[in-house]
Amino acid sequence: MTEPWGDPEKIRRVLAGGDTWAVVGLANHPHRAAYGVAKFLQQHGKRIVPVHPDAPTVHGEQGYASLADIPFPVDVVDVFRRSEAAGEFADQAVAIGAKAVWFQLDVVDEAAYERATAAGLDVVMDRCPAIEWSAHGPR
Repeated sequence: MTEPWGDPEKIRRVLAGGDTWAVVGLANHPHRAAYGVAKFLQQHGKRIVPVHPDAPTVHGEQGYASLADIPFPVDVVDVFRRSEAAGEFADQAVAIGAKAVWFQLDVVDEAAYERATAAGLDVVMDRCPAIEWSAHGPR
């Protein structure tokens, strides 16, 4: 059995239904995974929103210093942070009314999973949307 945070149906739902993705940790660093994944999402019709303390503009999209600073609705909060720092972003995703939280590869916080799921969000952990797209993305 797979972990509940890797449920294929949940992954499909998030990839299909999430139009606006706040990418936590996204900056203008082409060698970093967040940069490439954000570009991939953008190329597949998703609006990306960089979330980084420096609030850089990345891939033509205005950045914000925090999730709370984003002045429009966010569907998915995509977290590129270490596991020990990731949980706070799940809590912030709940606070801003996001529909889902996506923790990237090797990012696992079971307590954050429980909190966000209990609040009604879909949570995917230890997965990459660029990798999952071929099997579970919209057709």
